Amino acid sequence: MNDASAPSDRYRQGMATRRAVLGDNHVDRAQSTSTDFDRPFQELITEAAWGHVWSRPTWTNRERSIVTIALLAALGQDEEVAMHVRATENTGASREDICEALLHVAIYAGVPAANHAIKIAKRVFADIDAGKAA
Repeated sequence: MNDASAPSDRYRQGMATRRAVLGDNHVDRAQSTSTDFDRPFQELITEAAWGHVWSRPTWTNRERSIVTIALLAALGQDEEVAMHVRATENTGASREDICEALLHVAIYAGVPAANHAIKIAKRVFADIDAGKAA
């Protein structure tokens, strides 16, 4: 998608889903800091991740949230784990859901990966409980 073309339907759906999951503040921050260098990447994730995968009707956002957190934890993607743990406020995934997902990570991807993700989740939950903005 370049500046001369209108956003595709998939992009528009992706942006709506992205905003519903991550929240307007997060998406607005990402867009406001986007440059010519990373704009194609932002468009790609909006269309592919949010418009194609997260917008599919088969799973709920809660289910997608649980799976996403487990995958990101297994891959050691700390910032993304924190972002998606914060997003559980919007997806309906409970703290118990995240605990169960991270137990799976411990068995299938390794205790260190799960242990680190648990520390991240605890920090995010403490911020949420303290009313700190994401």
